Amino acid sequence: MFYIYEKTSTYIMGKMNSRTGEVRPDHRKSYKTMSAASAALTRMSKRYRADLLDSVNDPQYRYAVAEANYFHTSIEKSRTVKNMMNGAAITETVNTPGYMSPRSEAYWSM
Repeated sequence: MFYIYEKTSTYIMGKMNSRTGEVRPDHRKSYKTMSAASAALTRMSKRYRADLLDSVNDPQYRYAVAEANYFHTSIEKSRTVKNMMNGAAITETVNTPGYMSPRSEAYWSM
């Protein structure tokens, strides 16, 4: 399993919107092969270049592809947040969805 992630924030990126070319973070999106992930990254870049936007933010430079286990162990960033119930500091990854994080009300109301 492979991920396309943003190099600066290490957010896992989802599918590209075909109309606007916008790519949003989505922790659920993964690819079965390295070739499939690379092809998706190429499609993002071609769509971006078709709009003739500046090349600094081209997806080829902003995003990268990594194998899932390597990504989670070596690349993914973590942050320290407060537990909503007792205020204790906890560490979680940046790709933790809100409903699975002890810092949110949705986690405690399930």
